Amino acid sequence: MSTATRTSPLTDWTLLVPVVALVALVFSWGRDLPGFAVALVSLCLAGAVLAAVHHAEVVAHRVGEPFGSLVLAVAVTVIEVALIVTLMADGGGKTASLARDTVFAAVMITCNGIVGLSLLVGALRNRVAVFNAEGSGAALATVATLAVLSLVLPTFTTSKPGPEFSTAQLTFAAVASLALYGLFITVQTVRHRDYFLPVDTGRRPGTHADDSAHATRPTARAALAGLGLLLVALVAVVGNAKAVSPTIEKGVADAGLPNAVVGVIIALLVLAPETLAAVRAARRDRVQTSLNLGYGSAIASIGLTIPAIALASVWLSGPLTLGLDPVHMVLLALTVVVSALTLAPGRATLLQGGVHLVLLAAYLFLAVSP
Repeated sequence: MSTATRTSPLTDWTLLVPVVALVALVFSWGRDLPGFAVALVSLCLAGAVLAAVHHAEVVAHRVGEPFGSLVLAVAVTVIEVALIVTLMADGGGKTASLARDTVFAAVMITCNGIVGLSLLVGALRNRVAVFNAEGSGAALATVATLAVLSLVLPTFTTSKPGPEFSTAQLTFAAVASLALYGLFITVQTVRHRDYFLPVDTGRRPGTHADDSAHATRPTARAALAGLGLLLVALVAVVGNAKAVSPTIEKGVADAGLPNAVVGVIIALLVLAPETLAAVRAARRDRVQTSLNLGYGSAIASIGLTIPAIALASVWLSGPLTLGLDPVHMVLLALTVVVSALTLAPGRATLLQGGVHLVLLAAYLFLAVSP
């Protein structure tokens, strides 16, 4: 790939694909799609994912790390939160657990899927994946705290029957989530930015070096254009995922699978841009950038979704189920323990990547066969 292609957001396909995907979204939104239309929308969805990753890299190259991964994580999460609130407003009581299922799916996919795949790719390329233990450990601690406060405690509180928060408890969880998210962003981008920068591994030049580091830095105008097209692409990704969700729901129902599988599939689609961006960063020996994307997405997913749901609950009718069941609590606890052991040395091999991917596989299997 040439330098010009890598640094300009206005190459033909990266400009046209998000626009075409957005047009497909406009014509498919709220309609019962036939089979050929579902296939076309799915194709647009895949193209929008690739375009989103390209524009995210353009913006990241302009603003540098860790701002680049932060832009993609926050943009995806904000649009995802808007989608959750919209679905809950339209779905009534049947969407009581939608926020919980979506947030937990995001945590498992990011902390085990994105992280595990990135470590696996990094170790395959360079035998050992190297990252900054201080920054990654701080991110994991934030994810664990947010997950327990928002998803585990509701199962054990007694102010309201069932795995639900009372109004006061939900307000506290929302404020605490926002505070922790704001504190993490401050530490990541201002106070201790160096903890989240890719580690200089000293690898031989030309072996697996990050060739993007030698590309011309995009102009401010190109970066702004890339940011705009990134948002368009992400809206297309989330919207088209919603457009094909009725087909997914029908397929899940026809197969006799639990309804929670729908949320898992949608989460996989929505997180596709971050997953692809993280893998590409790991291939360039920038595993820390991959971890920033993984853990940053998990933190944003909880830290922004819970306050938004708390605010929306003022006018949403029906219960709001947030507490996890025992099986998912076990998977969350195992994920936190394994992640802590993985991050502590600041180095990981194929084994650590494989362990995280097995945890993700266990979550997906138990979602299909609870």
